[in-house]
Amino acid sequence: MNTHFVSVVCPVYNEEKFIANCINSIIRQDYPKEYMEVFLVDGMSSDLTRSIIMDYVNRYSFIHLLDNPDKIVPPALNIGIRKAKGDVLIRIDGHCTYPVNYISVLVRNLYELGADNVGAVWNTLPAKNTSLCKAIAVGVSHKFGIGNSLHKVGVKDITETDTVSCGCFRKDIFDRIGEFDEELIRNQDDEFNARIIKNGGKIYLIPDLVIDYYARDSIYKVSKMFYQYGLFKPLVNKKLGFPATLRQFFPLLFVVGLILGGLLSLFLLSVRYIYVVVLLLYLLISLSFSLIESLKHKDWRLLFFLPWIFLVIHISYGWGYLHGIYKILKRESFCVHSNR
Repeated sequence: MNTHFVSVVCPVYNEEKFIANCINSIIRQDYPKEYMEVFLVDGMSSDLTRSIIMDYVNRYSFIHLLDNPDKIVPPALNIGIRKAKGDVLIRIDGHCTYPVNYISVLVRNLYELGADNVGAVWNTLPAKNTSLCKAIAVGVSHKFGIGNSLHKVGVKDITETDTVSCGCFRKDIFDRIGEFDEELIRNQDDEFNARIIKNGGKIYLIPDLVIDYYARDSIYKVSKMFYQYGLFKPLVNKKLGFPATLRQFFPLLFVVGLILGGLLSLFLLSVRYIYVVVLLLYLLISLSFSLIESLKHKDWRLLFFLPWIFLVIHISYGWGYLHGIYKILKRESFCVHSNR
């Protein structure tokens, strides 16, 4: 069997807390190192990220540090793609760690399935050992929080899907359909994967391959992340020429309902009753899931934090989506400050 040369590309920015564990998990891969190159593309970090990376660069000839003056993810990915010599390209994330067989399993499935992209399931972990961080980790991987996002909620069998996060690509896909869209600070994976499918490609999720992903460590960071996900989704839809999935519309409808329902209930008693009933139903569902998770994790404080996390996710994404629609209608720029 041919051993494919693999190029690993990792965008990083201020990842001093996580980058060493990430790199160590790549060094421990069972894939032959003579068939690997790793590009850590740094957005000019202001913490110790660069010095940590340089320590590895000086010790391992297959690890390289590249500069990304634009500081955001899509240019970082494209810088790595242009440097890559491999016939397989794997995009990884600096705040994740990877099982020892990660590269070998992805490469094998990429060719056995005749796919253009394959990816792993996420095991979302708290960034810190606090109840708040545990609640964030649960909320951003729960079906009530993020809908049926398969790579976050998991699957039982190898499943053809519409997107995976990170991913393992045939390198020639970038020659055929282009690189990552540098206008998309968020959702660049979704847009690129949609282009793959639009051009007849296949994407698969591998259920028994699991990445450890460390979630954000504050409600503010969760809110900022989901707001940006929502903000850029209408732009993705416009570029692709087709609307979002029903799952992606729910937070938008939730926020619009909150605003319009609240305004109308000031003047119409019948609307007020419906509005209160819907809010109580949402609260009941949120508390029910929170109770289940607090019992599952044996931490009663999740019952307090988790409903707030769910609410922050839904409102942030929905408000971002609404703002994104406004920007498109007004033809405004989508420039925002990204990164963790």
